Amino acid sequence: MSDNLFCDLKTGVCGPANEEETNGIIDFAPQTPKMTLYYVTDPICSHCWALEPVLTRFIHQYGQHFNFNIVMGGLLPSWNGFGDSANGIQKPSDVAGHWREVGEHSRMPIDGSVWLENPIQSSFPPSRVFKIIQSKHAGKEQEFLRKTREKLFAFNENIAEDSAMIRIVDEIGLDGKAIVEEAATEAAQDLLEEDFALSSRLGVRGFPTIIIMNEENQGVKIVGAQSLDTYVKGLESILKEKPVPAKVPVLADWFSGNERLFAKEIEVMYDLQPDHTEAFIAEQLSNKPHQIQRVLGELYI
Repeated sequence: MSDNLFCDLKTGVCGPANEEETNGIIDFAPQTPKMTLYYVTDPICSHCWALEPVLTRFIHQYGQHFNFNIVMGGLLPSWNGFGDSANGIQKPSDVAGHWREVGEHSRMPIDGSVWLENPIQSSFPPSRVFKIIQSKHAGKEQEFLRKTREKLFAFNENIAEDSAMIRIVDEIGLDGKAIVEEAATEAAQDLLEEDFALSSRLGVRGFPTIIIMNEENQGVKIVGAQSLDTYVKGLESILKEKPVPAKVPVLADWFSGNERLFAKEIEVMYDLQPDHTEAFIAEQLSNKPHQIQRVLGELYI
């Protein structure tokens, strides 16, 4: 688990400020029967939100090569005893400025004023909800994590509060009250501790970290929010051959109408310049109901 909320714009890492992390080839045990991509993250990791456009495209185009496994990292256990004097973070309100910088740099909208108005006390509650959904409703956990991040980063909700978590779980078609109650149990914390142990075995120190592991127990570790090319090259180094990308989905198929897609995500998926995005949306979704709105100066549908 990390004891540090600092997120560095240069490295694209949320984690210990004084730790040097590098990308590289590493060996793992025990045996893994198939290639697996471990995505070590946290619901309140701002650089993980910044990575969302690239990671989404990478999975769309190269996901046929690996099983995708999200691992919770435990970014903020609590504020009790927390302090990061090196980066000026002693209390929740100190985080707001760092978050705004990440949002401006990445163009994935981040408000950050939640730390001033209704600060999150721990990232463990939504992490436990994630683990309950992952263990009992496989396939829904990614939807929960996505909606949680939207509400936190773009719309400034404290997603560690029971009421917010219940509402989000209800929105993905599950029983929010029952799942949030179960997530408060010792058994749910045990599931979370298993993720922390796995993260430790994988040598993860900051988030996001992506590790792609093959059948021969070799893996590549990629730390921080990186470019699409970095992940493709990492996959290639493990496959020992150049991976053939699948076609990106047409926007009308990708956008169901029940979710949000932000401008930066559309630009990354289709290699668009920002000033072409709105016209592209109008053309691609001309026969599909949609709304174009803005938050923090960024377009989304």
